[in-house]
Amino acid sequence: MSDNEGRSKTPSDQPPEDLKRERDLFIQQFFRKGAQLTEEVLKENERLRDRLSELENENGRLRSHIASDTAMRDLVRKIEALEGEKNALLQRSVAMEAVSDRYTSRHQEVESELASLANLYVATSQLHSSTNVRHVLRNIKELLAQLLGAARFGVYIASDDKKELVAVATEGQSFADIATLPVDEGPIGRAFSTGKLYYDAENDVSKGTVESPAAVVPLLIDGQPIGVIAIFGTLSQKTAFDDQDGELFRLLGAQAALALVSARLFTDAGRKVPGVQAFLDLED
Repeated sequence: MSDNEGRSKTPSDQPPEDLKRERDLFIQQFFRKGAQLTEEVLKENERLRDRLSELENENGRLRSHIASDTAMRDLVRKIEALEGEKNALLQRSVAMEAVSDRYTSRHQEVESELASLANLYVATSQLHSSTNVRHVLRNIKELLAQLLGAARFGVYIASDDKKELVAVATEGQSFADIATLPVDEGPIGRAFSTGKLYYDAENDVSKGTVESPAAVVPLLIDGQPIGVIAIFGTLSQKTAFDDQDGELFRLLGAQAALALVSARLFTDAGRKVPGVQAFLDLED
């Protein structure tokens, strides 16, 4: 084969120009599609990463919310427990207050009873502390003023014929107006004739009068009236009588009469104590 033949074959080893352009166009399109696909894959990957980040954030928020809800539920349960304790304590407090009120009420009752007993003891001791009629009358007047708040009063003994009451001691009232009183008129006469204690429980006892006294206390010996203590009016601050006053009235009715009669008889006996025989004779 000649040199001309060898050279004529070399250009045939290269693809034709049209085919070359077609190949280059294919390659360009291939790489362009590949680049486009790669770009799309990268964008999708970025979008997925963004979505993943959003989901992670949302998951974090949900976990925080769940934790918050749990804490809230725990807090609510704690509040309910504390409310229960508070209600239990309130109930106990109410119960203790009721007990305290009962004890306080009872304590006041005991104090009142002790005060009443003290007054009765003092009154009895005072009435029988003397065998002198004047002293007994003075003691009666002091008891009326200090323990009963009497401002105007009179101590009366019935006359021998039992037709009138004669004042043996008075205070705060004109003696001429109250020196003698009939035994058959008004509250004073009724208290004497019936032997029953009377005291005004409806009106202001500081504003009593002779005709409408604050209180009338029969003086009794063995249940029989020998006179009365008539309280015409009390001090301005003493406007009513209470149960303690009632007990004092009853004590005065029995003990004042005995003290007066005993003092009078002891004086009449020359202030001499009877001999033992006088007491032995009582056994018969």
